[in-house]
Amino acid sequence: MMKKLGKKIFPLFMIMAVLFVSTISPIPVQAADKEPETLGDLKAQLADLKKQKAENDAAKQSTKDEIKKKEEAVKQAERDISQAQSDIEQAEEEIEESNQKIADLKVQTENVLKVLQQLQSENVYLKYLSDSSSITELIMRISAVEQITDSNQKNLEELEALIKKNEQLQKDLEEKQKTLSSKIDSYQKAITKLNGNLETYDKYALDIDTQVKTMQEQVDAYTKLCKESSNSYLGDKEKLSDCTSVPYNAGWLKPLNKGTVTSLEGYRVDPITGRKYSFHSGIDIGKNAEGTSVYAAAAGVVSGIVNRYKCGGNMVYITVTVGGVKYTTYYYHLLQIKVKVGQVVTQSTVVGTVGGGPSTWSYDGCSTGAHLHFGVAKGHYSGSIPTSKVIVPPGFNNKKGYSWTTRTAYYG
Repeated sequence: MMKKLGKKIFPLFMIMAVLFVSTISPIPVQAADKEPETLGDLKAQLADLKKQKAENDAAKQSTKDEIKKKEEAVKQAERDISQAQSDIEQAEEEIEESNQKIADLKVQTENVLKVLQQLQSENVYLKYLSDSSSITELIMRISAVEQITDSNQKNLEELEALIKKNEQLQKDLEEKQKTLSSKIDSYQKAITKLNGNLETYDKYALDIDTQVKTMQEQVDAYTKLCKESSNSYLGDKEKLSDCTSVPYNAGWLKPLNKGTVTSLEGYRVDPITGRKYSFHSGIDIGKNAEGTSVYAAAAGVVSGIVNRYKCGGNMVYITVTVGGVKYTTYYYHLLQIKVKVGQVVTQSTVVGTVGGGPSTWSYDGCSTGAHLHFGVAKGHYSGSIPTSKVIVPPGFNNKKGYSWTTRTAYYG
């Protein structure tokens, strides 16, 4: 039985070894803090993103392989738990059988002793020995009696040892079950971590594939705008600000005619996942039905568009300059997008319509009801916003429940 246990425990050590294999996690891709000033800068950022994407794709495959190992380790541990349970049941049966054998042997031993006592008291024992025809037979008869008692005693000791052995085996197997269950929990946590290692503190952060696509569209749009501008085309040295004529912004307007702040900008407990310290890169504005018009909070140029993203749905990014300061504004959970990359918008431009409700749930996993996620960051970006640059949108006091009924309303 102990040999069988050794065979069962060996796979456990193999499984445990898997847990300590070095993992190669996909490389998290963060937004560049340095905003592009020229067309060349924009192209350089795109080239850097593509390089990161190639590295990331290779690392992703390594992570997938590691996840596969962990999943197989879980399956093996589950198989071993099942076998351990079977071994425990077998050990319990053997203990029960051994206990019955001991009980039977004790009865036999007691009967032998009773017979011997009876023989001795009636001198039958002496007669049995004196009837021996020779010394050899006498010795054999004495030995036979001794063997009966010795054999019973020996069998009794062996059975008692077997019971102790089986009881220890049962304890070992139960301990093995606990160990395997603990390992399964560790593997599951490792798998969860591996699956989530591309996440950042901002759940709305774009994955690298989407970043590359968004920035490529921006490069293409600005290349066209620069070539068509009235200035002399300087190629990659052309300043992005010279390629478009952005309307003047005297100040900010609300992106909706009316609304109520339902969630604040900053770190919070994620209302969907329950994750603590989840970064919310803007404010959520509710109290509007799906299809309600969403306006540009400031005039600018559409720098990025993302369609049907897994967290944020349809998304629009607009670079603006207000009071001489550069900003990027962004609008998430849109039902429809009404603008295109490179388009110059004013504060009267409808950039899209409110979504986030049932119409978008098939692809947007970060919304449970109709609302607009509105964000502002310092600097000009095309879609991937550095967390350090995110600010409370001007005109809002970052207070839950703050409401307004006109786009010109400032702090309430």
